[in-house]
Amino acid sequence: MAERSLRGMSIGAKSLESDDNVDFAARTDVAYICPKGHRTILPFAEGAEFPDEWECRCGAVAHREGDDDSEADEITKPTRTHWDMLMERRTEDELKALLEKRLQMHRDGWFPDYE
Repeated sequence: MAERSLRGMSIGAKSLESDDNVDFAARTDVAYICPKGHRTILPFAEGAEFPDEWECRCGAVAHREGDDDSEADEITKPTRTHWDMLMERRTEDELKALLEKRLQMHRDGWFPDYE
């Protein structure tokens, strides 16, 4: 069976086609701006329907640039950070005590030094 196996190429791993003579679909760039001032430009196919809102990288809702709707002024709920979620579970005094305990464990040799 080993004499009949294909050699020199893995089947299905690579395409033998090239990008020569390929016409890509026409694109339209649409810009979105969030309340924090982040600007995101997205390519859409020409003739496609563009959404009025897009989720920004910061988590806020971005609106299409040039749209002057009254909805753009609405107040959005701020994104909860890691610190906000931590403070829901523990107080600052508990965190200080936990930090001191972990530092003492490190000093006593419980954790190896990374150098």
